[in-house]
Amino acid sequence: MSLAKRLTAEFLGTFWLVLGGCGSAVLAAKFGGDGNPLGIGFVGVALAFGLTVLTGAYAFGHISGGHFNPAVSFGLWAGGRFPARDLAPYVIAQVLGGIVAGFILLNIAKGTGTFVIDPGAAGAFATNGYNELSPGGYDAASAFLTEVVLTAVFLLIIMGATHSRAPAGFAPIAIGLGLTLIHLISIPVTNTSVNPARSTGVAVFAGSGALGQLWLFWVAPILGGMIGGQIYKWLGKDD
Repeated sequence: MSLAKRLTAEFLGTFWLVLGGCGSAVLAAKFGGDGNPLGIGFVGVALAFGLTVLTGAYAFGHISGGHFNPAVSFGLWAGGRFPARDLAPYVIAQVLGGIVAGFILLNIAKGTGTFVIDPGAAGAFATNGYNELSPGGYDAASAFLTEVVLTAVFLLIIMGATHSRAPAGFAPIAIGLGLTLIHLISIPVTNTSVNPARSTGVAVFAGSGALGQLWLFWVAPILGGMIGGQIYKWLGKDD
């Protein structure tokens, strides 16, 4: 498959992840206000992120590998399954897909005429954060540890589910459910990133608060992804 087609698939897959996952948080989580039974809430947002990865992987995985996440690309490289020469193009395509999705989501949200992003509010416009921008008020150390560990586990799930000896055709289901569980654990802590492109795609529209904390949601997920990739490289090797 040509690089151009693979990058287009990564752009589209990341676009879908941010539009579907962050869109559910912005548009549907509290639809009608607190306590309204039509809102999908915490669990619904977690499931939405999992579904975007599941459906995106089935749609585009056979073209590009279905990374949709710079931390996944770095993790697969660290695990010996992705060439270093493709890292930069993949990351650029992923970030662009996330930003375009954020732009479209912002313009949809503005359609009510009353939508405003509060840059000082935790989780504003589905952004990630720590301290005052953490949904649960967690500090930077907790946020960093959460993002490193959960991204590492995500890579273990991805590499295990796509191993040559794993059941064929089921990898997107395991990966999507894994991402759902990761969100159920960590939405209160960081609003769940484990994906620098997802974080960037909404932060660029949310003001200085989210942008000022964006560094953590690049460094921690990429570090975690590389740790997970290295662990599985050793774990999955035949003795």
